[in-house]
Amino acid sequence: MSDPTPPPARPRRATNLTVRGDLLAAAREAGINLSATLERALEEELAAVKRRQWRREHAEAIEAYNEYVGQHAPAFQGARTF
Repeated sequence: MSDPTPPPARPRRATNLTVRGDLLAAAREAGINLSATLERALEEELAAVKRRQWRREHAEAIEAYNEYVGQHAPAFQGARTF
């Protein structure tokens, strides 16, 4: 059973943005919550930035691992039972 208590609200700050007029009009007409939409988009973009940064920071280790697997994996291919 899930906990019916919602998580605590995070503080929000008012800000000014510039948005294309046609997009704003269409979003308002569609009843889109601009704040919620922006928050989701920022969360997704920040996650993508973190993934790219992690890959850059670990590129050398990933390359070394891939090289190791490329050299040693053929020896273990017959050992799989699944």
